Amino acid sequence: MEREIPKVTRGAFLVATPHLRDPNFRQTVVLICEHGSGGSLGLVVNRRTDQHIMEVLPQATGLHDKAGFVYVGGPVQKDNLLVLHRMGREVPDARQIFDGVCLGGDLAVLEEASAEGQEGDLIRVYMGYAGWAPGQLQFELATGSWIVLPAEMKMVFARDPLQVWPTILRSLGGAYTLYATMPPDPSIN
Repeated sequence: MEREIPKVTRGAFLVATPHLRDPNFRQTVVLICEHGSGGSLGLVVNRRTDQHIMEVLPQATGLHDKAGFVYVGGPVQKDNLLVLHRMGREVPDARQIFDGVCLGGDLAVLEEASAEGQEGDLIRVYMGYAGWAPGQLQFELATGSWIVLPAEMKMVFARDPLQVWPTILRSLGGAYTLYATMPPDPSIN
């Protein structure tokens, strides 16, 4: 019997299954930001670095308080910074991902909005992203490397990113509950 390949859309989570061994994606949760015939782009939401935004973007003073630490978005173009946010005001040129969570947009407006600091504003800065060539992600899904789930705001902006993967696995129940108790991979900071 052929396994049905789950449908990936913008705003979905890819949750690494326990047997995914690629160190770039072991025990990760990826938010899909683009998906189409040209391939897929996502951000790993659960790998925080120990670098503060001040070190990486010193001139973006408006983001320093809200953004905090920088995250590793994936292995592609790590010198490229991407901003994921949910702001109380519209940010020109931002790309809607799900539930008001957007990617990118006008940095000056983001800084201004962040500095004003409306209650409930959320912002994360990522170095690099995860990318898949056309057909590559479908292959990985067919081999059981990923579980596809709807993205959740509280997981994207979780206070403790190391708990995101085990929390999602526990929520799936069954054998996944056991995997959720696996210690974090030492290669994950």
